[in-house]
Amino acid sequence: MMEKDGKIFVAGHKGMVGSAIVRALKKKGYTNIITKTHAELDLTRQKQVEKFFSEEKPDYVFLAAAKVGGIIANNEHPADFMYDNMILEMNVIHSAWKNDCKKLMFLGSSCIYPKMAPQPMPESCLLTSPLESTNEAYALAKISGLKYCEYLNRQYGTDYISVMPTNLYGPNDNYHPKHSHVLPALIRRFHEAKQSGAAEVYCWGTGSPLREFLYVDDLADACVYLMNTYSGNETVNLGTGKELTIKELAELVAKVVGYTGKIKWDTTKPDGTPRKLLDVSKLESLGWRYKTELEEGIRLSYEDFLTNPIRAER
Repeated sequence: MMEKDGKIFVAGHKGMVGSAIVRALKKKGYTNIITKTHAELDLTRQKQVEKFFSEEKPDYVFLAAAKVGGIIANNEHPADFMYDNMILEMNVIHSAWKNDCKKLMFLGSSCIYPKMAPQPMPESCLLTSPLESTNEAYALAKISGLKYCEYLNRQYGTDYISVMPTNLYGPNDNYHPKHSHVLPALIRRFHEAKQSGAAEVYCWGTGSPLREFLYVDDLADACVYLMNTYSGNETVNLGTGKELTIKELAELVAKVVGYTGKIKWDTTKPDGTPRKLLDVSKLESLGWRYKTELEEGIRLSYEDFLTNPIRAER
């Protein structure tokens, strides 16, 4: 159980996940939260990270910092995604261990699981067959981070846990037209189409892949809950256990945004993994379940998009 006055470092607090974790911690009465911007602390620089940990000595760490992007970004910049994520997570986890951090949570991604994993995907399917090629570099970096936590636990008796979230969305998302994930990309596309009066909107692929989405404030609530209740080497999937097709998602986003034109599909563009649903039975057995339904979450996300114009320009 984290002490209310324990020193908590949230790495990546400016991002969608990190900012949600900070909100959740404050809501639950945690007061001693440390945050550093990239300008203040570059987590890819080993000396900077070592100096920070030796001076601050955080009791708890949420490692939510990462270089992230959608299919295009991952496909075009695999070397960057592998290097930045690998260096960043190794620096933070290693320095946490060297400075006797009581507990660390490493946040991965559901893309660590094999492309043709059994559905829904249990935690045990990790490393059982090949990864999806379009985000293999990012997945390999994330697998390395969770394995390093596991090896530290086994070798040194640390209490470092890993969680694997499904697709996330919500406040502080990235709405960049080329480098965002599917849900925020659709919010921006339908919003702009509505504004311009476009008769039709083209979306990537066939619309047939199945995806699961978790509202980021639910994710943050689960993270704080597990930091207080779970210890173990096996990762924990964080999701809703519900899925829908990308076509259904596009129609739902259009409905929330208020776009009434036609939705068409560019089948020359890739679909990515055909299905990605997490098996959340372990999470539910640990006593946690999601709260925010998808349509309500999209509505809240669209409100965030409209009130944070700087996010729309990224």
